[in-house]
Amino acid sequence: MTKLNMKFISLILKSVYVLMPATIVMAFLWVPPAELLGDYSRIIYFHVPLAWVSMLAFVVSGVLSIMHLLDKKRRFLMLDGKSYNSAAVGLAFTVLTVITGSIWAKLSWGSFWNWDPRETSILFVLLIYIAYFSLQAALAGNSSRGRIGSVYLIVAMTTLPFFMFLAPRVMQSLHPDTIININRTIYMDDRMWLTLVTSLVSFTILYGYMLNLLDRLMLVEKKIEDIRHADD
Repeated sequence: MTKLNMKFISLILKSVYVLMPATIVMAFLWVPPAELLGDYSRIIYFHVPLAWVSMLAFVVSGVLSIMHLLDKKRRFLMLDGKSYNSAAVGLAFTVLTVITGSIWAKLSWGSFWNWDPRETSILFVLLIYIAYFSLQAALAGNSSRGRIGSVYLIVAMTTLPFFMFLAPRVMQSLHPDTIININRTIYMDDRMWLTLVTSLVSFTILYGYMLNLLDRLMLVEKKIEDIRHADD
């Protein structure tokens, strides 16, 4: 990757310093409340992007894992570690998705948890993430840890369409589709759409920013470890 490309990527990642505050201001001060949902509709601008990044991180982890297994000559550096880092960020976003979803459920339905299909689906995704890190911890020091973890993430990635798209749509749901998606049409004015899109972009870049920090930290730790081994 050229220095010009790296500077361009760095500039995009640093835009999170502007986009995240803008998202917060737009969500709480600029966008109008939904007609039927009132001010609690504002949580949509955080819950939806959090859920999106939860899925994105899983997909990135799975793709990096495929690359790791196919890269027999190890032309790319530490792909298994990068997939681990993506899963770590994804876990954090999934926890926040569950929390914001529970707040929405309390405000809308009177209870933090109702075993709604969408709630249950994101809970399964959270458990899949937790199982991955439990597996990685159990395999600490095992030379096959990276390969086994990669296979797990690839298999886990294939379950996403079922948990996030199929199951919630074939089962009756309390989720506010019947309020904001009547007849499969999303009723949002221009300010709502702009705020949601800005939020999706902001959280996506935040994911990239956090992943980049973890990858850089991993490389620094690797260099320190190599220096120690050289001294020994």
